[in-house]
Amino acid sequence: MVSVLGRSRKKIPDHGFRFVQSVYWAFFSFCLFITSFISPLTASAQMGVPRGSSPLYNSRPYSPSTPNGLPKTLSDVGIDQKLDDQLPLALEFRNERDEVVKLGDYFGTKPVVLSLVYYQCPMLCNQVLNGMASAFRVMSFKAGEEFEVVTVSFDSRETSTLAAAKKRTYVDYLPEDKRADATKGWHFLTGDETNIKRLTDAVGFRYHFDEATNQFAHASAIYVATPQGKLARYFYGIEYAPRDLRLGLIEASKNKIGSPVDQLLLYCYHYDPATGKYGAVVINMIRLGGVATLMAMVALFFLLRRYSADRIRLSDSRSP
Repeated sequence: MVSVLGRSRKKIPDHGFRFVQSVYWAFFSFCLFITSFISPLTASAQMGVPRGSSPLYNSRPYSPSTPNGLPKTLSDVGIDQKLDDQLPLALEFRNERDEVVKLGDYFGTKPVVLSLVYYQCPMLCNQVLNGMASAFRVMSFKAGEEFEVVTVSFDSRETSTLAAAKKRTYVDYLPEDKRADATKGWHFLTGDETNIKRLTDAVGFRYHFDEATNQFAHASAIYVATPQGKLARYFYGIEYAPRDLRLGLIEASKNKIGSPVDQLLLYCYHYDPATGKYGAVVINMIRLGGVATLMAMVALFFLLRRYSADRIRLSDSRSP
């Protein structure tokens, strides 16, 4: 049998097999090159991620004695993260229908997106609400179905009438198939000075009323809380990446919402409190890349063996 195989191979050179074999080794060499080239590059890039240098946003508790480089009017304005702190769910507010409600009425079964704005703000608060609505428009999750949204005015002079008008504006901005759920799940509240102060203190939201302009100086962010009312994620600015917001909601719900693909993303991306964003975990991505490369090499190896066996059987069948 060995001699027959030997004769068949001499008679019929297997150029196709050699070609596929060359492709295999070229692919293997390419994977080694990519791994060795990208690993230090991505690791150094991760080390260069900004660590929350803005004086308005701080992952550490606020210290009035620490210079922050801001004008005096803004010296006590900012947002301090209080991750895992419990929100005071017994606080009372009024909803857009002028009904007395408790903050805890919106917690219990779903994660909650919380925002602190004031409805007559001429600029920044509208940008916060615009950013929220833009993220909600493209997310597969629906406000009112997978999560609740609570928007609270920190201006005690504002009324439920203003809250209702804001709600109509932003619910109507959502796609038609999301409006019914958002009507039930996006809540616009007002309250008195005492309850507002307790909530803003609990969140770490520091603001200042400027009597000269009759406006509030404040920073911008939204917050994700667990169904039990613990602060889980802070997202800064006025634009909120739908991917980050989705991942934050999934983690806040303890993976009760989301898909297997989301679990894979959470393996590759972790929340960074210093930046308020999800960043790539380089080592985990390298591990996944290594596993994928190994699986591809094993599959190609078995494909080559099968191809070789088929060629040998074909040669034997043609031998006299």
